[in-house]
Amino acid sequence: MPSTQTHATKPTDALDHIRGILGRQSVERELAGRSAGPRHELQHELLLRQQKGALWREVNQLHPADIAFVLENLPLTERRAVWEEVEPRHNGAVLLEVSDAVRANLLDWMDRQEVLDVTTHLDSDEIADLVPDLPQDVVPSLMERLAPADRQVVQSALSFPEGSVGSLMEFDATAIRADVALDVVLRWLRRRGSLPTGVATLPVVDRDGVLQGVLRLDRLLTRPGDTLVADSMDRDPVAFHIGDRAADAAHAFERYDLIAAPVTNIHGTLVGLLKVEAVLDHVKAASQRDLLSQVGLREEEDLFAPVWKSARNRGLWLALNLVTAFIASRVIGHFEGVIEQIVALAALMPIVAAVGGNTGNQTLALVIRGYALGQIAPSAFRRLLLKESAVGFVNGTVWGGTMAVATLLLYGDPGMALVMFAAMLLTLTFASLAGAFTPALLRRLGQDPAYGSAILVTGFTDSLGFFIFLGLAAAFLVR
Repeated sequence: MPSTQTHATKPTDALDHIRGILGRQSVERELAGRSAGPRHELQHELLLRQQKGALWREVNQLHPADIAFVLENLPLTERRAVWEEVEPRHNGAVLLEVSDAVRANLLDWMDRQEVLDVTTHLDSDEIADLVPDLPQDVVPSLMERLAPADRQVVQSALSFPEGSVGSLMEFDATAIRADVALDVVLRWLRRRGSLPTGVATLPVVDRDGVLQGVLRLDRLLTRPGDTLVADSMDRDPVAFHIGDRAADAAHAFERYDLIAAPVTNIHGTLVGLLKVEAVLDHVKAASQRDLLSQVGLREEEDLFAPVWKSARNRGLWLALNLVTAFIASRVIGHFEGVIEQIVALAALMPIVAAVGGNTGNQTLALVIRGYALGQIAPSAFRRLLLKESAVGFVNGTVWGGTMAVATLLLYGDPGMALVMFAAMLLTLTFASLAGAFTPALLRRLGQDPAYGSAILVTGFTDSLGFFIFLGLAAAFLVR
């Protein structure tokens, strides 16, 4: 039976609602299991059918994006129970909405025929987005089932490198000719029966399909009908080439407040349309990937994934973190004699390392963002290092002075206060340099500047902070 989709006020409302249903159903099953009688098995079977029907109704009233949010935030057992109740007509849309890690989990629960059927209710652009994540043995059969035109679109979409405009664009771009009147365009749109979704402009092309400009829909509706499209269009629109970086397109969408923009090939021929929803999805995925990569998580992780899989994803950079922590401990061990003579050093040295680590990570975040936005040219890097070292020096002076006063008040030792000041000054200066230099070095080595950089910077600043503080104490305080 058909069901109507309704939008929840918030995705969390849908999640709480489904969790409540699952919780009540679990209690009902537990109570039913305690009863015994000749018809117990029949009653249990009827209860399960009733519960599945109730869950089916509630789940399939949700928008596919809300179903995806629910699935991402449920433990595996409950997730499978909900996924089994999702109507096949929603499966493809839900798979497109969920995270990569959860998508792999859902596909593992589907048989070959179910995987083939997910594309039934998707258009060719959406199929192209889904194909790279499908089991490889299913893809040839899937491609054979597609209509020739759809197959060509999917193959073309898959040929574009990840992170390019071509990989994000929609191929179905409704274009009009420059040499026709606005009345002709309106009649054509009426016969078509619908306006292109999510756009405020129509691409304008010549007889060979070469992009000439864009026509705003408000001009189409408000100008005299006998006006030519060529006289009403914008001749210098923001447009992209299929090989442009998606990150650059995202900056352009933000800068120019774009809703959609035409995409051309190297010959200037219109091949598709880039829409803001695709750009937003890309920005969201990129920001989540950068956030994870800073702490050494290369793969997106399912929050409810099996323990071993999660541990394996985190292991490599935990090993590196262990190495940096061991180095820091050896630095402290080298100054054991100094710490034994001046016990107060043990209470003060974590302050130097902690503030240094925070300083380095602040610079790191700004530099990674600068690389992502294309703001840091090689010629400007030296100037950036000088600026960040100056910022670290100023902060070291201010907060080193603050800690020097606090140390003097706590311990009444001017020499220790001066050591604290000098250690904070040097550590914050070098930490700022480390925060700027680490992503640059990773970039030079061909790595993602964000990948594990926070671990490297923190390890460096901890070891350096301990070494500077204890070294100065050994040189000037120990007699």
